[in-house]
Amino acid sequence: MTTSPDPTNPITDSPTPTDDETFSRILEPRGANRLPLGDGTWRQLSRKYVLGQVIGNLVLLVLIAAAVLTLWLMFQATWPLIPGSILFVIVLVTLIVTPRQARSIGYQLREDDLVFRRGILWQRMVSVPYGRLQLVDITHGPLDRMLGIAQLKLVTAAASTGVTIPGLPQKDAEALRDTLIEVAETRRTGL
Repeated sequence: MTTSPDPTNPITDSPTPTDDETFSRILEPRGANRLPLGDGTWRQLSRKYVLGQVIGNLVLLVLIAAAVLTLWLMFQATWPLIPGSILFVIVLVTLIVTPRQARSIGYQLREDDLVFRRGILWQRMVSVPYGRLQLVDITHGPLDRMLGIAQLKLVTAAASTGVTIPGLPQKDAEALRDTLIEVAETRRTGL
C-alpha cells in the first residue's frame, strides 16, 4: 500500500535517499599519516598556541579592567580596585610566562608508549602505554579553529595518566590520533 506524503509531517515530507545519494563507507585517513615510532624526537607545540593564549589573556585583562572601571565610575566603589589590581597582575604575569611555559610542553613517541612532559617549576612527565589507550579525542574551540590548532586528549583506565596535548597543528593532531589508534589496536594488553 502506497501512502502520499503528509504535508504536516516534515519527516515524511522529505525525499527518501537512494543508494546513489548516500555514502557507501566512511573515509578513514589512516596509513598515510602514520608518524614514526621510537625515533627519540621530542615534538613541540605550534607557535600559534602561544598566540591563542596571549589573545585569551588579553581578553581577560580587558574584561577585568572594564568590570573594575564600571564599578568605580558608576557606583564610586573603590573596593574593586584591590581585587581587580591583583587579578590584573596575575594575568599579566601569566602573559609573560606563557611563551616559556609553551616551550616546556612536548611529547615523544616511543616503541611502547607516548611520553608527555610539561611544566617549568612543577614539572610533570607521564608515560602512556599504547595498549592501555581507551580514547583519543581531538577538541578545538573557536579561537583554536581560527588559528588552525587543536588539543589531543588521551584517556586510559587510570585517571592519573590521562594526558591532554594542547596547541597541536590540526594536521599533526589528526596524524597523531590516527597513529595512536592504529598502534593501540595492535597492542591491546589485558583485555
